[in-house]
Amino acid sequence: MKSNKVRRTALYTFCLVFSILNLVPVLWMIMNAFKSEKEYAVNPFGLPKEWHWENFSYAWKSADLSTFFTNSILITVISTVLTVLLGALTSYFVSRFEFKVLKWVKALFLLGMLIPIHATLIPVFLMMTNVGLFDTRWSLILPYIAFHLPITVFILSGFMTTFPKDIEESAVLDGCGIYRIFWSIILPMTLPAIATVTILNFIYNWNEFLFALVLINDQALKTLPLGLNNFVGKETAQYTYQMAALTLALLPTIIVYLFMEKQLVNGMTAGAVKG
Repeated sequence: MKSNKVRRTALYTFCLVFSILNLVPVLWMIMNAFKSEKEYAVNPFGLPKEWHWENFSYAWKSADLSTFFTNSILITVISTVLTVLLGALTSYFVSRFEFKVLKWVKALFLLGMLIPIHATLIPVFLMMTNVGLFDTRWSLILPYIAFHLPITVFILSGFMTTFPKDIEESAVLDGCGIYRIFWSIILPMTLPAIATVTILNFIYNWNEFLFALVLINDQALKTLPLGLNNFVGKETAQYTYQMAALTLALLPTIIVYLFMEKQLVNGMTAGAVKG
């Protein structure tokens, strides 16, 4: 009993320290986004004496964030939705059905998780150029889907495997087909895992830089990380404006996480009760 208490205390302490180490830089960035350059230079770790909300409007207009936000939202949302949808369908057939090449299909997705993503940069560049998709939004959407489908299938299929077969057998007796079972029964039960893979896909797609740098040249199609990189290059001495732009770029990730938080908590609670 005593050893369990010590272990639990150590775990909570580790989680608390880890959370603080991750939150402090974010809070420091947000806090300094409201300061003037002079106040930031004098006291970079104190609270703002005067809150400069105009830093955000300047950063938004100066960096042309409206264009970059639009491109990032379109690319991220489309690639995330398609990845999760295709991953859920694939996971359903992989986890709930038995067929001859099942082990080879699983091995193929496992292999996809082992290949370093950036090692495929040159082949992807050549492929997109040859098929005429270079410098289009699809040159990012298609690789994002391909790269994240293996981990999405891995997580969702592992979650679906825990469902009892009795559920589907009862649905079949009621006259439900395969796709009706998937949409009406399996998919709602998988929402906690779907929330997890949605957040993972959204964060990576939203922050991805290297593929966007290589595959997108048109200024009107560039994503937010590329726009922020150019803005930082121009505003090398305006640190508060840089932090304001970075804070604006962080907001969608926080919103998506808060929107999915309930499903994540429900999934963790269900797992704890089941265990």
